[in-house]
Amino acid sequence: MFSLSVLLCVFHDLQMSKSGALDLASGVGGKIEKNEVLSAVKKYEKYYVAGDEDERKTNYIDMVNKYYDLVTSFYEYGWGESFHFAPRWKGESLRESIKRHEHFLALQLGLKQGQKVLDVGCGIGGPLREIARFCDTFVTGINNNEFQITRGTELNRIAGVEKTCNYVKADFMKMPFSDNSFDAIFAIEATCHAPDVFDCYKEIYRVLKPGQCFAAYEWCITDSFDPNNQEHQRIKGEVELGNGLPDIRSTGQCLEALKLAGFEVKWEKDVAVDSPLPWYLPLDKSQFSLSNFRVTAFGRFITRNMVKTLEFMGLAPEGSQKVQSFLEKAADALVEGGKKGIFTPLYFLLARKPLL
Repeated sequence: MFSLSVLLCVFHDLQMSKSGALDLASGVGGKIEKNEVLSAVKKYEKYYVAGDEDERKTNYIDMVNKYYDLVTSFYEYGWGESFHFAPRWKGESLRESIKRHEHFLALQLGLKQGQKVLDVGCGIGGPLREIARFCDTFVTGINNNEFQITRGTELNRIAGVEKTCNYVKADFMKMPFSDNSFDAIFAIEATCHAPDVFDCYKEIYRVLKPGQCFAAYEWCITDSFDPNNQEHQRIKGEVELGNGLPDIRSTGQCLEALKLAGFEVKWEKDVAVDSPLPWYLPLDKSQFSLSNFRVTAFGRFITRNMVKTLEFMGLAPEGSQKVQSFLEKAADALVEGGKKGIFTPLYFLLARKPLL
């Protein structure tokens, strides 16, 4: 039975959710015209229903852009400014674990004051801002989604980091930077969107200064994944659909691609393995948490009905419910993949570009 204090906290979060839902509704679709959101959802889904992996790779720019235009407001509403998972200690909040995860990456890179750092696939810049403040560095985020850059620029202004954090709108497969431009590069659950991981790592290698390091958290299938198991394939497909991915690569494929790109691998590990609490815990329907209420089963139920009401009233564009639906399905698939041990979003890679 809930205590009075717990019920009051839930009531408070529901009140905040009502307010936040209006912001969510106004942001659904990103730069897509509001009357075109439903058709954009259908076109995005077609990449998976009628298309194939080759088509998704060929059209990855359009596919990923549509995905992030559609889902960014949902992500920020439910997850905050950093769109990634993290290993978590007992007694640690989700937000605390996310910040520690970002600090860990910065420390592994050995970032120093004043260095010029690149965030590949930066989202709305949550990690970018945190790392810039934590290490007193200059961080550039590269992102091909205009809506996310607009939102990230506003969040930089609110945080007061405009002088140390900025964005470049471009495809990270073809970056508009000179060779040997950056003192360090990182990517947090972003290069999984690349149509070819070797070409992606090769481009990162090109713009990184010799002797410096690249660190990444990758989404991967693990050695426990069985390509002949239909249940495993279903889970993988639902994760891909719900997260804008052309294909989920194995840990071995990422590691080999990094080496072929020319990097010296300093160390690699699935950091989910030793986590005291599972990375998928915030999405698990069987769990209840006040610290991340909006992504719990009850919180999702509230959001689902709010979005339905707002769409009915014309405050949210037609198609918002469909976006909410495939995100919920993706969340459930991530939990399934995590519980079965066939998927991880926390495969960590640290690599160095050799001195010339």
